[in-house]
Amino acid sequence: MASVPEHVLMNEALIEDLQKVAKDTALLHGVLMRTKETPNSSEVVSYAPFTLFPSPVPRSLFEQARQVQTHFNLLVDRISQDAEFLEQALASTIKVDDFTARLFNIYRQVIQEGCSQPIVLGLNRSDYMLDLGKDGNTSLKQIEINTIAASFGGITSRTPDVHRHILKVAGRVEEQKKILDNNPAAGFAEAIAKAWELYSSERAVVMFLVEDVQQNIYDHRFVENELWSRDGKEVAIVYFRNGYMPQNYTEQGWEARLMMERSRAVKCPDISTHLAGTKKVQQELSQPGVLERFFPDDPKAVAQIRATFAGLYSLDMGEEGDRTVAMAIANPDHFVLKPQREGGGNNIYGEDICQVLDSVKENLERSAYILMDKIRPQPVRNYLLRSGSPLKLSTCLSELGMFGAYVRQGKGMVLNECTGHLLRTKSAEHSDGGVAAGVAVLDNPLLI
Repeated sequence: MASVPEHVLMNEALIEDLQKVAKDTALLHGVLMRTKETPNSSEVVSYAPFTLFPSPVPRSLFEQARQVQTHFNLLVDRISQDAEFLEQALASTIKVDDFTARLFNIYRQVIQEGCSQPIVLGLNRSDYMLDLGKDGNTSLKQIEINTIAASFGGITSRTPDVHRHILKVAGRVEEQKKILDNNPAAGFAEAIAKAWELYSSERAVVMFLVEDVQQNIYDHRFVENELWSRDGKEVAIVYFRNGYMPQNYTEQGWEARLMMERSRAVKCPDISTHLAGTKKVQQELSQPGVLERFFPDDPKAVAQIRATFAGLYSLDMGEEGDRTVAMAIANPDHFVLKPQREGGGNNIYGEDICQVLDSVKENLERSAYILMDKIRPQPVRNYLLRSGSPLKLSTCLSELGMFGAYVRQGKGMVLNECTGHLLRTKSAEHSDGGVAAGVAVLDNPLLI
């Protein structure tokens, strides 16, 4: 049974008025996306989809996610420097997953040639859901960490003021105080500017590598504009907002990726950091003793990271993988099957898990996936505002993300911060999919 926050228990006339105010307020504050009909034109835009009200999030779990983010930044960076670990972790995956294999081939080549640039820039986002246990207690469980094209750090910086205004109009003034300021774009820009400063060439530029279809252009523009407001100069970074899916690449595209990796430019992410964010690496990190490899002298950091892990299981060939297959087929509703893909909408649920595993359980193809315990968050009720969709009260599930930024030069960490947060909410009828996929909408945590 979904709990119903007090702020949604309002009469229909007020809700109708509030949604009109909300849409106008979103437009006023720049919570914008281009339309699907004209994704490369700013002549016609609409509001980015968002919730009418902020969704409740326990303050203690929010703080847990915020505080562990700098540890995750360090973990990703240390994985990216550990060639032996990456080779071992991805050995089975690259035999059956062509996309990961091609990324790994680029990685091997640049490792053999030697590091062309000692400056490393990381902009990532660690995503969580709040798991309601059988004991009635809620815990923070990580879904994944995004080390390439961590999106919505720009637009989400403008949504707190939108929800504050909605609550004010609704007469919920005290609840305004429970919405935090949030500007991930500023933190990302700070890290990019620091990497440019270390690069030491005023003639160099930042290149935003983006998709051909640019419906989400304003999310990029917020970061770009924060950069201009800091120095107004040309900068020296390759910032990937694209390149995480097979369809992003042609043969010429693979050649360009190799060229960029071999260049002196600071890559965000570089190829090793891209690989550090794969699902297989996530699963390997959950094994006993693996985190200690990266934090040998910091048991507190190990404990904080491990506390966020859900159950993760290998599907590699062998007895362990056989047990995972049998466990998943016996109780498919307890798990999520994950391929080595980013961008949302790729995960497999329910009886579809049985169909996929039945088709690959006897061959190496199963190594292209990992299995994860299905997280069961507490549903809430909210209105999802999306252009062209009717206004209705929906049963919703939320996903909390924490943005992280770091800059390393050689062996020295120059900057390591949690730069902000992202809350995305979707109707409980959808198993998977993000904002760009047209399923989730932007939200803000109402800390309780």
